[in-house]
Amino acid sequence: MAVANGEHYTNGAIANGAQREHEIDPISRPNGPTADVNIPHQANGIGAGPQIVSTSHELEVICGPLLNYRRMSDEHGSNPIWHGSVLVVTTPGSVPEGLRLSRSGGQSGLLNGHSERSFNGNKLYEDPRKAFWQFSIDLPFQDEESLWEYSIPRMVDARSKSPVTKPTTFTVPSKHESMRIMFHSCNGFSVGTDEEAWSGPALWNDVLRVHAQKPFHVMIGGGDQIYNDSVRVKGPLKAWTDISNPRKRREYPFGDKLRADCDDYYFDNYTTWYGQVPFSTANGQIPQLNIWDDHDIIDGFGSYTDHFMRSPVFRGIGGVAHKYYLLFQHHLPPPVSTYSSDAPQTTGGHSKTTPADAAQLKDAYVMKATHEDPSYIIGKKPGPYVEECSRSMYCQLGKRIAFLGLDARTERTRHQINYPETYELIFNHAAQQIAASNGAIKHLVLLLGVPIAYPRLQWLENILQSPLIAPIRLLNKRFGFAGGFFNQFDGGVDLMDDLDDHYTAHQHKKERKALILRLQDLAKKQSIRVSILGGDVHLAAMGRFYSKPDLNIAAEHDWRYMPNIVSSAITNKPPPQAVANLLARRNKIHHLDEHTDETLLELFDKNPGAGEPGVKPKSAASNHATMPSRNYAIITESHSHSVNAANGINGNTNGTSKVSDFVPPKNPREPLHMGEMHAGTTHAAANGITPTGLAGSDGLDVCIRVEKNPQDREAHTEGYGFSIPALAVAGYKGQGETW
Repeated sequence: MAVANGEHYTNGAIANGAQREHEIDPISRPNGPTADVNIPHQANGIGAGPQIVSTSHELEVICGPLLNYRRMSDEHGSNPIWHGSVLVVTTPGSVPEGLRLSRSGGQSGLLNGHSERSFNGNKLYEDPRKAFWQFSIDLPFQDEESLWEYSIPRMVDARSKSPVTKPTTFTVPSKHESMRIMFHSCNGFSVGTDEEAWSGPALWNDVLRVHAQKPFHVMIGGGDQIYNDSVRVKGPLKAWTDISNPRKRREYPFGDKLRADCDDYYFDNYTTWYGQVPFSTANGQIPQLNIWDDHDIIDGFGSYTDHFMRSPVFRGIGGVAHKYYLLFQHHLPPPVSTYSSDAPQTTGGHSKTTPADAAQLKDAYVMKATHEDPSYIIGKKPGPYVEECSRSMYCQLGKRIAFLGLDARTERTRHQINYPETYELIFNHAAQQIAASNGAIKHLVLLLGVPIAYPRLQWLENILQSPLIAPIRLLNKRFGFAGGFFNQFDGGVDLMDDLDDHYTAHQHKKERKALILRLQDLAKKQSIRVSILGGDVHLAAMGRFYSKPDLNIAAEHDWRYMPNIVSSAITNKPPPQAVANLLARRNKIHHLDEHTDETLLELFDKNPGAGEPGVKPKSAASNHATMPSRNYAIITESHSHSVNAANGINGNTNGTSKVSDFVPPKNPREPLHMGEMHAGTTHAAANGITPTGLAGSDGLDVCIRVEKNPQDREAHTEGYGFSIPALAVAGYKGQGETW
């Protein structure tokens, strides 16, 4: 028997030479320090593993297959290569046959004229409950968009023993095109949410409908791909959370038993969520590209007080969450061990990866990575509360779009988001890669997770941190008064961790300004448009940085013009309507410096589904800037660059008006360029399907698809569109330092 998700699955496993007919104890681990125990080393990994050999003729799958995109190689040559990976989680002792990859429909297109290729699996991790198998795959881009199919023989569901039937085809763009991007964030529910009232993860049904009409080539997860917060409510941290004395809670050990219990909980939560329809239908056929945020660990991780964040329990769950983040979301081997109070060698935080702990490696195997994939930018030192280094990403998304994903959680504290040296690594790497394209890359899509062009909430921070709160906190501590107002971790105001996460929080303002100025410099020097993706806030919006109007720089030539596409949440419930309306009223014109302003675009010309039966208004009629309804975003090129391709709606080329014809508005909340004209439901990009032909030959179309009715399990949406021009700055080089 093998154990998964708290259930038992017969796989005919043989352990230590004898047929096992009894349950394997999933946590058969010694207590106390075990650093003196010898740890077996293998040529490609560490630990002997559970010593189980499956006698089943089937490959029993607990979760997967999951498909990831990783990068391109020879991206500036005539024959670029697509690189990705497939992950399956199986019962222990199983050994999959090779993954087979072919053009769907039997078309040719593989290297060396073969119609099918096989890729061997790499065992990333195994213990008595499960094994993680990763297949690194690659294929050549074609002259036209191509459909590919992968298969792993003999896959059956570990529970039902029925064949695994989830879709395993995916689409790769033409080598002359950039990828169609789907962007999402907040893919889960906060603790206490009535999930049935919100129809579960229903918005993935709309994603699949659009994908069937015109396939996505990549889906970018902007953080909170899973919500692990329930570990403190119905999981192994409940007893710790219930401790009322802050000092006792802070000093509570994260020993091997608690670590093992949390390890099981995070694994079970991942397999449950990643196996839930309709999300599970998407994650095997649309290649994923993910960066984590706090809920991938636990709500507010990194933004509580420093002395509390350094407590053993928080450092311990940071390690466990990081382990499964690498396995499930990146298809990478985890560190050999994670933080445990019973293993002092794991608690130092001074090395680039956590040292081995024999207790954790008892009956376990961890693959040793011989090199990092070139798509990763690894921090130079561990984070303050996670014993591992940050892991940002740079890769190219087809011909003209580069992607930069900033790991803004591993190094985060209440007073910093990333180390200064990490910014140096990231910007130096991005500048080198973009320069190597010799002008072919026109857009840099930057993922920050949390919005950066967003209304200020300084006044709310001031109130929540003022002396007025002290009497309420005292009553809460002694009598439980206003219990929901204070968090169960450090006793602070519950909303403060969310406010402290924002780039616009007062303690992050200097770091925020420095980041924007560096992005402006990169855009100017490389003549590349920077567009920022942000999630986290559970509503949709579109912020922009731009040169002050008196500088008279058209957006098409403005290196300071940077849109911030805010799309959140694809699954979690939105904030109350009053909060969104308040944020819209706070949509001021802010001044970053003497040259740069920022504000939100008034994008939402109407409520989604307005006038349809059973559909309720999501925001006030006066609110055109923030949309509190579940949503996701689509980013695509506004022109097709394939041979003989037609551009524009109905094949007509749009956007032929000259830039000089556009008259800038007096109110910058209104359109700043031709691509923002008629932004909203009447914009040509609002359907998310057809290239508009707007915003120039290298422009981007953006569609934010917003849920109409959360009680509709098919999750029909309304699209809100706008376009983003490419950047051409060469004509301004003669204007001195301010050009």
